[in-house]
Parts: sequence; C-alpha cells; structure tokens
Amino acid sequence: MLDSGCMMLDDQEMAEEWIVRVQGKEYGPANIDTLLEWKKEGRLLPDNEARIAGADLWNTAATIPGLFDVEAAVPAAGRPRQAPLPVARRSFGQILAATFQIYRKGFFQFLGLTLLVLLPSVCSQLTTALTHTARGSGGDVRVLVAGLFAFLMFILSMAMWPVYIAGIQILTVEFAGGRRPGLVIALNEAVRYWPRIAALCIFVYGVFFLLMVFGLIIAGMALAGASSLLLVLFALALLVLQVWMFSRFFVNFLFWQQFAVLENAGFIDSLRGSRNLAHSGRGLPWFERPLWRGALIASLWFAFVLAVTLLSDWALFSHYFSQLMTTQDPQTLLQQLSEAQQARGFDISAFALNVVQKILQPMLGIAFVVLYLDSTNRFER
Repeated sequence: MLDSGCMMLDDQEMAEEWIVRVQGKEYGPANIDTLLEWKKEGRLLPDNEARIAGADLWNTAATIPGLFDVEAAVPAAGRPRQAPLPVARRSFGQILAATFQIYRKGFFQFLGLTLLVLLPSVCSQLTTALTHTARGSGGDVRVLVAGLFAFLMFILSMAMWPVYIAGIQILTVEFAGGRRPGLVIALNEAVRYWPRIAALCIFVYGVFFLLMVFGLIIAGMALAGASSLLLVLFALALLVLQVWMFSRFFVNFLFWQQFAVLENAGFIDSLRGSRNLAHSGRGLPWFERPLWRGALIASLWFAFVLAVTLLSDWALFSHYFSQLMTTQDPQTLLQQLSEAQQARGFDISAFALNVVQKILQPMLGIAFVVLYLDSTNRFER
C-alpha cells in the first residue's frame, strides 16, 4: 500500500510540466526528464525563470523538485556542500502583471465575490436616497421602514466583508497555481475564516478609525487656539505623533489578511507574522523589500480611488472651494455647504463610478497575495 502510494506520487510529479524562460524566450511545456537533459546540456541554469504550465507566477528553475536538488541530496565524496542558490524575486512590474492576469482569468469568480458586499451596499445607498426624497416631500411610515431596510443592508454588507477578504486570498492562490476554482467552493472555505477575519477587521480598522478621530481632534485644537502660539505648537507635536503612529500601524498591518487565511494563523500570530514580513528583506535593495512594495501598491490604489472620487464629485468640490474662498463666516459656510449637498440629490454618474471602483477593488487584494507569495517564495504546485 505504501509503495503504491509513493509510486502514484512519483508519477504525479513526473507528469508535471514546466515552462522555462531563458533570455526572454519561453520553452516548453517540458517534463522533468526533458528539463534534466537541458540542464546537462547547459541550456538550463538554476537562476533561469520557470513556472508550472497553466500557472501565472514565475519562480526559478532552482525550485523545481528533482532538478537541481538531486546533486545536493547525494553530494559527491570530498566535495564541499555549496550554499543554496537564492531565489530570484519578481520585479514590481511583474507583480502588477501577475495581478492583472489573475484578475482577468478569475473575473467572474471575483465579481461574484464582490457582489456579496456590493449588492447590500447598493441597496442601502438607493434606499437612503429614496428616503431623503420621500422625507423632503412629506413621507410617512414608509420612510421609517425604508430607513430600517437601508440600515439592515448596511449591516449585511459589513457582515459579508470577512468572507470577501478570505475569498480573495483563496481564489488568488488557486488561480496562481494554475487551477480554476469554483466560486461556491471558495465561499465554503472562506466562511470558515469568518470569526478570525471579523475579529481582526474590528481591531485593525478600529485602530485606524481611532487614529483618524485623533487627527480631527488635533485639527479642532489648532483651529480653536489659532491665536495661541503655544497651543498651535502643541497641536503640531500631537500631529507628528499621530502621523508616526499611523505609519507604524500601517506597516505592521500590511499582510495580516494573508497570514490569517493562507497561513491559517491565529489572531496574534497573524499580526506578528505581518509585522515580521513587513520588516524582512533588510539585505535587499529598498525597492525589493516587502514593506516598500506593499506601500507602493497601496499608494497606487489610493491614488486611483482619489481620482475616481474627484472625477465623480468634481462639481461639488468646485462649489465647496468657491464657497470657501468667498465666505468668511464659518457658520454661514457650513449652512451653504449643507444646502448644496441636499440640493445635489442622487448623482447617477458618481454612483456608477463607485460601482466600477468596487468591482476593480479585488485587484488590491490580489496584488498583496502575489507580493506575499513572492516575498515568502511560496508558489503553489
């Protein structure tokens, strides 16, 4: 029984085919026997790029089982053992390219996952807009029912968020390994992580919310004590502390989702693993470290969100700016801005752009999973 199981495993490994890239040209698919021949001929080196046929993530030929580790398993007598060859990392552009490829292949699966949180949110927004309209025209008890329904939809959207986060991790790893998972299977697996992800979401997002509130309090102190130099300096010192705390927490929380799902780590272990990975790679150039790559990915996404927000609310921002430049009385300014917001009503173009942003949002999670796999050299086989 044991021998037959080993033989089946060996046959499975032998049947696995790989694609290698040498000097920009791809060769294959080729099985392990062909790769061994290329290696003997000197055509394949350990640092050449390689990937499993059907997968998107590139690694190096040194990581292919049974290829370059054969000699290491039985070293020649009298020959000193060589240090293992370091695994080459992808460039930042290759990480982004892999992100787009995975999103394209699994578009419908990621779209179905997004609808779990998007549909309740859309229902809540539309119901809230209708509630404001009915209230302005003298609505009745239906306004209260609609408001309650909007609130329940908002709660449902928040409840689906942990499943959404875990599902992105699971689907990305499956597509990166060359598999095509079904959405239902991924959801069944993602639901198992709901309690852990929910607890981490409350903690992580709660910390950032408190830091934002802290920043608003500092701004209020600066405005209230504009005539006092000492109070302004104190507010600036608190602002520096707030920025430092925000950056520290941001760095330590970069990879908590990956460790909570892909490593099946507990609450504390997920945060500890995220911190350790973010601070790893000290011997690498700064642009190859997980910290800076993660920060750049997040910055690109935030820039995209900011551009969409400005595009959708450009008219409102322009009105705010003009009122700010012409109105001197703060109370009058707030009243005018409130009236402008109510008069604006429901903006279909802003709503559509927000939906597009939500549909594209899984790419942010995919990029962090690809970065995590690259940083830890964990590639599915």
